[in-house]
Amino acid sequence: MDLLEAFFAGHPFYAAAGLILLVLIVFSVRIANQYERAVVFFLGRYVRTSGPGVYFLTPFLEWRTTVDIRTMTTTVEQLETITSDNVPVKISAVVWRRAVDPARSLIEVTDVADAVTQVAITSLRGIIGQHSLDDVLKAQDAISDALQANIDKVTEPWGVKVERVQMKNVEIPETMQRAMAQEAEALREKRARQIKAEAELEAAGLLKKAAETIMESPAGLELRRMQMITEVGAEQNTMTIIMMPSEFVEMARAIGAQGKEKANS
Repeated sequence: MDLLEAFFAGHPFYAAAGLILLVLIVFSVRIANQYERAVVFFLGRYVRTSGPGVYFLTPFLEWRTTVDIRTMTTTVEQLETITSDNVPVKISAVVWRRAVDPARSLIEVTDVADAVTQVAITSLRGIIGQHSLDDVLKAQDAISDALQANIDKVTEPWGVKVERVQMKNVEIPETMQRAMAQEAEALREKRARQIKAEAELEAAGLLKKAAETIMESPAGLELRRMQMITEVGAEQNTMTIIMMPSEFVEMARAIGAQGKEKANS
């Protein structure tokens, strides 16, 4: 150490040069994180994109701006627009974006987040205006895909990739909500009546088949009557109605008429 101090003391020029070199090294060494890229400019002109890791700058001649290449979100706040069937709706959305070309995302546009937001607003209004309210409520995935394609087409020259667009919330007027609730209730009632009618039609068909089967075998009708009497008796009713075949009734009338004739004679 004494020799080094003596050397620099005897050679002040070398001491000054060593100090300047040390300062230049400190100012020239830079480090970029894994998720960052350094866009380097030489006297105001873009020369390269560096990183991740260690990279060097020419002191006082080069400077850099760091760009984050991770996926980021841009929120489109609640926006009022009109559907193709003239229904006003309020929609909010989220855009997922990522800088795939750090240099262009820095050079071609001033504020990427604001630019993407404005593109999303105009695209959202245009696409919603081409769809009816039913489409907006039922086909949100298809509308989101169309939005993603439209926004990505505009942001591609900026070096920004739009990975996904999703509508967060869709609000419709209260009057339309009541009308849709009444329509849904009417559809449910219609469906219930259809199901009931189909059940009655099916039951009628089964009864028709049963009647045809009984007509082919009259003994089956008598067995059914006996079964019905057994079922009624099992219910512990105070009164039981027995249905007799019409042939029995006619035979009883004939016997009664003969008895009257014999009594008169």
